Amino acid sequence: MASEVSYGRYEEAFRAIHSALYGLMAAPPGKKITKLAFTWNPDGTVSTLSAYDGEELLFTLTFIWNAGNLEEISRS
Repeated sequence: MASEVSYGRYEEAFRAIHSALYGLMAAPPGKKITKLAFTWNPDGTVSTLSAYDGEELLFTLTFIWNAGNLEEISRS
């Protein structure tokens, strides 16, 4: 469910982001996320977020942007 948060309402925004990403960010059974690594696009937006359990890559989230607006997040 998409929701909008007014500018300056940071606590609400963080809760909305957490809720939206909760399923995408879940570690596989028996694993735990111990490290996050990011890559960035030239415009400063996040390109990927990789989650690790120690040195083992668990998954990568890829962020797709259009004119500064986040359009899609996919997990691989």
